[in-house]
Amino acid sequence: MTLAEEGLSVIFGTHDENLRRIEKAFDVEISARGSEVHVEGDDPRAVEAVHHLMAELSGLAGTGYRLRNQDVKTAIRVVSEDPTVSLQEFFVPDGRLAPVRRLIQPRTLKQLLYLQSMSEHDLTIAIGPAGTGKTYLAVAMAAAALTEKKVRRIVLARPAVEAGEKLGFLPGDLAEKVNPYLRPLYDSLFDIIGFEKVGRMMERNIIEVAPLAFMRGRTLNDAFVILDEAQNTTPEQMKMFLTRIGNSSKAVINGDVTQVDLPSGKASGLVQAREVLGGVPGIAFFRFGQDDVVRHPLVQKIVHAYDRFDQRRKRAEDGARSDDDRGGAT
Repeated sequence: MTLAEEGLSVIFGTHDENLRRIEKAFDVEISARGSEVHVEGDDPRAVEAVHHLMAELSGLAGTGYRLRNQDVKTAIRVVSEDPTVSLQEFFVPDGRLAPVRRLIQPRTLKQLLYLQSMSEHDLTIAIGPAGTGKTYLAVAMAAAALTEKKVRRIVLARPAVEAGEKLGFLPGDLAEKVNPYLRPLYDSLFDIIGFEKVGRMMERNIIEVAPLAFMRGRTLNDAFVILDEAQNTTPEQMKMFLTRIGNSSKAVINGDVTQVDLPSGKASGLVQAREVLGGVPGIAFFRFGQDDVVRHPLVQKIVHAYDRFDQRRKRAEDGARSDDDRGGAT
């Protein structure tokens, strides 16, 4: 195939590093001379996917889109998920998602679908491992809704549960005591909206970051409300939060059911909500998997390693119980 000269250096990458990434992702061999590219592989579908990928990237650059190296990495991941996807539609802001797409670029097809889910539903419950972008994308959607004046304020909440370590008696007032639990939400806000702007909005109560306990007794109208780390809520806390949602509001609940830090014997409100609300109209359940992790490549490998370890341990425990049952029967 012959590509346009526009954006060619970015598509190939420094010392052809992006071509090597494409080879590894699709198990093909690529050779290039000038703008002419040859793709070879044992699987015709993989060769066709690479052809589609490079043609789409070239066409995107030809429209005037400023292609970046990170975009090529994202495009490889997206086409790996769906070999027929339109990269023009994926990368160029348009329609209802245009405001949030001007603030943040999704890095996977799943992330784009998550943005669509939040746009189309008043309540979205997202479940998945760390590193999939659940909180970051929800904060970006909230910021876009505030910018477009679809809501009047943003409320972000998190249960104050210790993650396997005792923090002891923290000094300072109540806000300072719970601040360590809320730091990840602040980080996302600062990254997307900007430190000084967030500070001014918090002074005017346009943005509120608070522990979940502060939500009791309130009705949140005209707000975009995000509950993070929801796996660490009790069923009572989850019900309390869900009944805070007021008129003209949107709510997003995020959590990872594999990282529950509640005391032993305490049920997770997120796990129960998945069972209770599964068939309720107007509520969207969105699931991320291990392959959707977009942090450092090691994070995905770490998540996979822990999952394999848990599966081996479960099989060993099931085997031990089976042996005990057989021993009891004899």
